[in-house]
Amino acid sequence: MRGSAWLLADIALNIWALTIVKALGLDFPAVQLVFIRAVVGLLLVLPWVALRYDQLRTTDRLPLHLLRVALATLTLTASFFAVARLPFALFTALSFTRPLVLMAMAAVLLGERIPRGRWGAALAGLAGVLIAVGPDPDGWTWGMVALCVTVIGGSATTIVTRTLNGTPPMVMMLFYTGGLALCSAPFALLGWVPVSGSVLLALVAAGVFAQAAQYCFLRAHWLADTGVLGPLSYVSFLATTLVGFFVFSEVPGLETIAGAAVITLAALAVTRF
Repeated sequence: MRGSAWLLADIALNIWALTIVKALGLDFPAVQLVFIRAVVGLLLVLPWVALRYDQLRTTDRLPLHLLRVALATLTLTASFFAVARLPFALFTALSFTRPLVLMAMAAVLLGERIPRGRWGAALAGLAGVLIAVGPDPDGWTWGMVALCVTVIGGSATTIVTRTLNGTPPMVMMLFYTGGLALCSAPFALLGWVPVSGSVLLALVAAGVFAQAAQYCFLRAHWLADTGVLGPLSYVSFLATTLVGFFVFSEVPGLETIAGAAVITLAALAVTRF
């Protein structure tokens, strides 16, 4: 498979996982869904750990690993909360602002020099957000707040991941899944809602899809350049729009489509300047 095929598989698997979370997200606390997803991921990673356990002996920069886990737990919990409460198309459109936020964080935290053209693209992306959400103050719900936390937290997680460059993938995934499980467990158990057999099976499937998507994502970026994969990732907006329409009876408004177009163009411009 080529890099583009692996990325399309990543997009499809992530959408399947998020569709399950969206369908069940109003019935269970978001942190409980994160805990179940983390436990499933950890069980899938453990055989890999058994084969490569020697890599754990050279693990260093523990504080950065812990910071990455804490940020990932916050980001994924906010994401699950938001996707259950927002139209799928809007959730995806505003998620495209992450490259713009990441650029700003890289400038502030890592001291990267950002060309003026990229700052202009970032302002255009902000305009796209305002178009997508609309001028109505009622549009800024708790779901929107959670999505903002998702974008900022996800960008911060990426910054920390960059500083861990060179760490073996197995170590990264073990810290991610195991850390998610440990961090989310106390909060999940405090507000635990009983899960029936069929629902538990669906949540386990979501965890499997999400973990498989991570593997596909890594394979995609191993086989192809980011410049090729970046534009292709925006296929997810079309896919989630169709899922929202056929599965959840959501009809995106013109403002969502227009805002998504502006945000997408702005994010693409960031990679061109």
